[in-house]
Amino acid sequence: MRIAYFTHSLASCWNHGNAHFLRGVLRELQALGHDVQAFEPAGAWSLQNLLADHGEAGLDAYRDAYPGLTSAVFAAGDDPAALAAEADLVIVHEWNAPALVAALGTARKRGARYTLLFHDTHHRAVSEPHAMQAYDLSGYDGVLAFGETLAEVYRGWGWGDRVFAWHEAADTRLFHPPAVEGPRAGLVWIGNWGDGERSTELEQFLFGPAQDARLPLDIYGVRYPAEALATLDRYGVRFRGWMPNARAPQVYARHLATVHVPRRFYTEVLPGIPTIRVFEALACGIPLVCAPWEDSEGLFRPGHDYLVARDGAEMTRALERLREDPSLRAALVANGLAAIHARHSCAHRAQELLDLVGRLVAPAPMDTAA
Repeated sequence: MRIAYFTHSLASCWNHGNAHFLRGVLRELQALGHDVQAFEPAGAWSLQNLLADHGEAGLDAYRDAYPGLTSAVFAAGDDPAALAAEADLVIVHEWNAPALVAALGTARKRGARYTLLFHDTHHRAVSEPHAMQAYDLSGYDGVLAFGETLAEVYRGWGWGDRVFAWHEAADTRLFHPPAVEGPRAGLVWIGNWGDGERSTELEQFLFGPAQDARLPLDIYGVRYPAEALATLDRYGVRFRGWMPNARAPQVYARHLATVHVPRRFYTEVLPGIPTIRVFEALACGIPLVCAPWEDSEGLFRPGHDYLVARDGAEMTRALERLREDPSLRAALVANGLAAIHARHSCAHRAQELLDLVGRLVAPAPMDTAA
């Protein structure tokens, strides 16, 4: 099958979490023998920020980890339907411009041969519904939503059985425990400050408990304004700045544990959707403690695959337990790895994608009662 994916950027993961999953799932589709082509617009915001901060060297980790992946850069005036004309399957991520989204749908309505899917991996369907409904998806065959609660939003918009919950997952070819265990110390958190969507939660479930448990904390990420950096300094946090996602396994391997603090939208209005960092951390074999989130789809076994803290005091106690109890750390690592390898790798998601596309294009069953 010839597969085209229109992304904001394949090369850059600077404040662009979808790149993590996209790289892994495209590599798995290639391994299954499919012809995969990624397209990204010239001047992509994520890539421009990466290059401004780190230059071409900022792309080295991605290029080293994914030598078989490339993306074709297109200009604003290029016709996306012409770029995808030979594809059997076209997937369009929701970070793309509305005009591009509409152009591919229009071509599909006019007879383009590809199956066309829209891929939504954000909370804007509930935080900015008018912006998302402005996309013209009338020519699309289906929607891929990165969680069941988001899929329900699209069903409410009339998509019925043409919307599919397609969770993110870990690229286990890259995200795995170190071949040889070395010394581990302290906590690590990899995440962006963003727009204040979880600033209170970070203090309650990460900065304060790390300080109270007397565990040094390293933070990697971008978009930390001056007030955020002042907060980190007040708690004695070591801010490391941006890190290429391809180097995250090396960082996890040096630390005792990590913490998941979901953004508010994923606890209040889109429960059941974990960040991709949960999948990646468990795949790397690092013990994980989660601030409250409702695993409504049963993706994991809370308390077995990771610990759950209902408030800051419980988080502090959980971190202290992890520091003092190597058997607890070992059990969490084993359980988390088993969950990833059983059902949450990019290889699983690649096969899920192929299966659902097969259902979309399969002929209608014959009426045996006739």
